[in-house]
Amino acid sequence: MIAMPEHKNFWDKNAGRYDRFMRKDRAAYEEMCAHIRPVVKAKTVLDLATGTGLIAKHIVNAAAHIEATDASAEMIAEAKRDNHSAKLHFSVQDMFRLPYADESFDVVIVSNALHIVPQPEKALQEIKRVLKDDGVLIAPTFTHAGNSFSGMVRAFFMRMAGFPLRSKWTSEEYLTFLRQNGWTVRKSAVLKASFPLTYAECVKSEV
Repeated sequence: MIAMPEHKNFWDKNAGRYDRFMRKDRAAYEEMCAHIRPVVKAKTVLDLATGTGLIAKHIVNAAAHIEATDASAEMIAEAKRDNHSAKLHFSVQDMFRLPYADESFDVVIVSNALHIVPQPEKALQEIKRVLKDDGVLIAPTFTHAGNSFSGMVRAFFMRMAGFPLRSKWTSEEYLTFLRQNGWTVRKSAVLKASFPLTYAECVKSEV
């Protein structure tokens, strides 16, 4: 997960609890990883807002190499704790100012982060810069506006606890947002989780 300065404390404080929280949605995450593995096969991958590295660790066997980053030092410390792969490297980075050269990666993954950053379109511009022209963006995101009543109640209590939810999209609104910011959605699916999880696989739009 990404941590903006004002919310850094939220993610740092909750790093140890994060995996337990996500465990409820294990089935959705396994389904998501099944979508991701063929895309990253033998590729160089950047995993942004990696949190504790759940996705990176699940797909690293398929990839050639993964750089996994997060703005929260506590999350990255947690992620490094049980990293047993030489192909997976964790570091603390700001997704708005990445240290990588243009067109460095075959695949960029940004999972469950675009709805909690203040300017998601700027994050997409930086992703576009570091992604190869024939590369793939994988951007699964909780689309809270499609919530059931119980999901809305849960979202309310998460906000009360300090969870930084900034963009509320339905699945279709989220895909439209991606298209409006220069991406062609080549594959999408709505996965059943605590909140509707919209899986989106994109390529750069032709200018």
